[in-house]
Amino acid sequence: MIDPTITLQTAVRKTLIESPEVLALVDADSIRTGPTRPDNFPSVILANPQTMNLGRAAGGQYCTRVFLDLHIWAMDAGANLAQNIGAVLTHVLWDAPTPDGAIFVDYTRPSFRYIRDPDPDKSYAHGVGTVEAAILWRP
Repeated sequence: MIDPTITLQTAVRKTLIESPEVLALVDADSIRTGPTRPDNFPSVILANPQTMNLGRAAGGQYCTRVFLDLHIWAMDAGANLAQNIGAVLTHVLWDAPTPDGAIFVDYTRPSFRYIRDPDPDKSYAHGVGTVEAAILWRP
């Protein structure tokens, strides 16, 4: 593994697209990584990873804390849909996702905040959540 952020992104996305509760609200193709501007509504975009390198661990491993933003985009007459999606994501990500080829030694459940579009002619609702994990990995 070259970048532990990809490990967290992959594990979170896999967990979300395997959840019937999430897929009841958001299409699997609309759960993606990349730029935070949505292509479709509703969507969940995994973006803005941040790393904090904590040091070396036993057996030649590295330990890195990774922060990952989950952007929820919805279009409705209120913020209810975005908040409902956030509640489902929180429930689905309550326990740490299972990473491939790495170990999560610490995991923090997502927390969300919600923002309405300031333009009264638009009905976009945007939620931003952050999930974090301390990951043991090998380069």
